[in-house]
Amino acid sequence: MHADLRLLGMSKDKDANFEVDGKLLMILPSAVTPLKNPDVQMPILRSDATGHYLEMRSEADPASISEIPITRRIPLNDFTQKEWEQLKEEYAKLNFQGMSEGVSKSLENIKDRRVQRLFLALLTFLNPRQVAVILNLYRLAAQQGNGPEVTFESNDLLEALGYTRTKNGSFDQKTRSLFNQDLVALHRIELVFARSLRGNGNKVDALVTVKSILRIKSYMIKNLSRNFDLSEAADYTYQLADRYTVNLEFFDGSEGGEAPILFADAIDIKLKNNPNNSKFEYKVKLLTYLASRLKWDTPKDGQFLVISRSQIFKILSLFGRNSSRNNQIFWRTIEELKIDGYILMAQEVQGKNKVQNIELQINPEKIRMANS
Repeated sequence: MHADLRLLGMSKDKDANFEVDGKLLMILPSAVTPLKNPDVQMPILRSDATGHYLEMRSEADPASISEIPITRRIPLNDFTQKEWEQLKEEYAKLNFQGMSEGVSKSLENIKDRRVQRLFLALLTFLNPRQVAVILNLYRLAAQQGNGPEVTFESNDLLEALGYTRTKNGSFDQKTRSLFNQDLVALHRIELVFARSLRGNGNKVDALVTVKSILRIKSYMIKNLSRNFDLSEAADYTYQLADRYTVNLEFFDGSEGGEAPILFADAIDIKLKNNPNNSKFEYKVKLLTYLASRLKWDTPKDGQFLVISRSQIFKILSLFGRNSSRNNQIFWRTIEELKIDGYILMAQEVQGKNKVQNIELQINPEKIRMANS
């Protein structure tokens, strides 16, 4: 049985596009920074008058125009005092410095599955799989026309992500479990960031924003004999609801706020049945970063960007000393985005003080500012 095109967010119009919130794209590169990034601080447990939090912060490189300090955090107000103390004990055993090369493996020693998954959710937040989910949800929002509210069948969205159904028409347990964990992470984890606002005279105020990527409004289980609890499924079990209704929290639209970015409806963001595909990871990171730079920069003719090579390598987490490997990965990713039509041209150019820059021409038919 073929999935509903409307639920998959697909259009028969090859020239159709969909909006992704401009502010979300502007903060996305700062929000996804992994532990190996030198700007990232180690996760901490913190308590204040508002409650308990598990959080980590990414500082901004002052030399970069496209980075902002940002904190991602998980509110833990549902923890009892005993659970909070137990969490602190588990936290004290963790070696975050040794996690930069393998988060999942480093967390295997945590026996409490709930605690293990909380740390995993924070440390891998906005991974390429989750970013693919987000882009699919914005595509669905455009198709359904209900503003920020999106309703979808879990199996249909998994198919849109590139997973293959089993013989019974569903998906394997691991895939379904990961999908629910992704949705709950996007719902549960808050992003905290500030934007400077210049008032009268020289006074500068900071407007602090606290937002999740989405909020799960409701979910439906078709087989009523199956018990399902959203948080318990994310923290302990391997379940997935059959249908969800979510609200996209970053959704100013073209009528106000930051102008959105338009993506071609035919954007290829499928996982190719391999959630750990490194090629897919680099491709999604670079594509969303270029979309972000369309907001931060003033692209010549709305298409041409000039970005330092070191900045792009940092975004792609190419921190190794093997420069040959780093260059190979970078240019391979560029070539893949060329094949998909997002990039028309890319070349190295020398900037001031012999800084190596990359000049890129973005295809406006695939991705552009809404007002360009």
